[in-house]
Amino acid sequence: MHAVAQPEPTRFSGWTLADWQRAYRELGADPADLLSDYVAGAATAPDNAWIARVDADTLARQLDGLARLLAQVGGDLTRLPLYGVPFAVKDNIDAQGWPTTAGCPAFAYEPVRDATVVARLRAAGAVLVGKTNLDQFATGLVGTRSPHGAVPNSFDPAYVSGGSSSGSAVVVARGQVPFSLGTDTAGSGRVPAGFNNIVGLKPTRGWLSTAGVVPACRTLDCVSVFALTVDDAVTVADLAGGYDPLDPYSRAEPPAARAAWQAPPRFAVPDTLEFFGDEAARHAFDEALAALRAQGVQIEPIDYAPFAELAALLYQGPWVAERFAAVQALWREQPDAIDPVVRGIVEQAAHFDATQTFQAEYRRAELTRRIQQALEGYDALVVPTAPSIYTIDALREEPVTLNARLGTYTNFANFADLAALALPAGMRADGLPAGITLIGGAWQDHALAAFGARWQAARALPLGATGRTLPAYDAASAVAPAANTIRVAVVGAHLTGMPLNHQLTSRNARLVEATHTASDYRLYALANTTPPKPGLVRSAEGAPIIVELWDVPGALFGSFVAEIPAPLGIGTLELADGRLVKGFICEPRGLEGARDITSFGGWRAFLAAQTR
Repeated sequence: MHAVAQPEPTRFSGWTLADWQRAYRELGADPADLLSDYVAGAATAPDNAWIARVDADTLARQLDGLARLLAQVGGDLTRLPLYGVPFAVKDNIDAQGWPTTAGCPAFAYEPVRDATVVARLRAAGAVLVGKTNLDQFATGLVGTRSPHGAVPNSFDPAYVSGGSSSGSAVVVARGQVPFSLGTDTAGSGRVPAGFNNIVGLKPTRGWLSTAGVVPACRTLDCVSVFALTVDDAVTVADLAGGYDPLDPYSRAEPPAARAAWQAPPRFAVPDTLEFFGDEAARHAFDEALAALRAQGVQIEPIDYAPFAELAALLYQGPWVAERFAAVQALWREQPDAIDPVVRGIVEQAAHFDATQTFQAEYRRAELTRRIQQALEGYDALVVPTAPSIYTIDALREEPVTLNARLGTYTNFANFADLAALALPAGMRADGLPAGITLIGGAWQDHALAAFGARWQAARALPLGATGRTLPAYDAASAVAPAANTIRVAVVGAHLTGMPLNHQLTSRNARLVEATHTASDYRLYALANTTPPKPGLVRSAEGAPIIVELWDVPGALFGSFVAEIPAPLGIGTLELADGRLVKGFICEPRGLEGARDITSFGGWRAFLAAQTR
């Protein structure tokens, strides 16, 4: 293993969204102070992960805009969930004030507006600190096809970082930003996540707008999210996502989309697994399957043949003509400006005519139907994120063959209208990261994320290459209860927007954060309660349950408790990070006739499932 020097160490390396929010909301940090580190870092030695980085003038303009946003919400930082949070975007995504190059300087242009996803994140308070390197025109899964140089793996620079969203993944894995945007057509939002020990959320097509994104295959493209934690990835996707009339492929999320899985989860796994001789990868995936089973997941093999055939269509079929459509003007005028490997791929468009295109589309539809039927009755398909990993030198020797192998478990997902979540799974015997990907039906994004968060918490893996783990309780950094208040964890009808939340807000209680209990709680839907309520019970076997923490004025705490009817009461709960707080508990007699809803992970998810 080669040591990887961390570029420009910062005061906030590896911070998650919660760390940034705490710095501003509780510690009074100044964005101009913290974010000035990015200007200083841009002046250090060249870094292949970035194509463009924020300078003093660009940062100042963004900070002026951030101040205006804050004034518009009356100084309430909770109304700007990404206030002062730095992020990066792949350089095929438009950001006003930054050139878009798609990894090809001859293609560069100055966008007149932000891509929709960038605009929505900036409206939530986020600050763009750079555009990241990529396989040119998002054509590749390796991170080596760029005139700016290969982006090395964040654990061993001899190895590829994965692509095409190479830079976006690496700057998150290093802890330079808490999240970034990439794109995913064939696996570009998943393979780099697996190779760099981070989370890669490939959303349902149409959830995150592609307006303002240089297309690879326009009918298949997704904007993806990289983050150190599942919670952060889905938070960013929620803020960036939603129907966009500017994108003709945008879709509105169905009302009942956010239903959780029944217990126990049931996963499919390919009946044949190919690792191309990489025994370290095979062993790591076997270990991940064993860990899933230990968490109570049922895993059954299914026929992988239709998945594999559909995956092969992406580069062996006429969809390469979509890639050519995106670059044809440049190809006609300056063909030599296009990376030779990329040019060779897009020029295959000439081999297909309209009849072959329709025939391929018919086959795609047939295979998609077979895949959907195969997945009926399963919550997700679990696969290795990639079957192997290669050195940069090996990719230069065999740029097409090895790249194709990396798409073995990714290429079919957008074809078949599936959602996917790439998760860290542990370290291989050689010290490189291993990853798994959960793949579900369209609009299963939140169900995948709910399970992924539990997986990540249970595995207690390091966050990217930062050396940090999911934060254990740290008394020095935790947000302390406000003076003269009592912190209370609420789990059901008192949650934000729920029928009894007014019992908190009428007492001037303040929402502090959403978090999870420790992993040994069970949640029940109680019988004959109005409004419907859950009961939380500590058990020998359980799962983390979503709760909200509220600071209730001490003088009003007694009157709040007096309104809680039996069989509920207030006791002491343990949170996932080890903190002990007051919170709702249930007497054993209250469980008579109750339904165990632990598998939903929280009350909101259970209620959403009842609307299906």
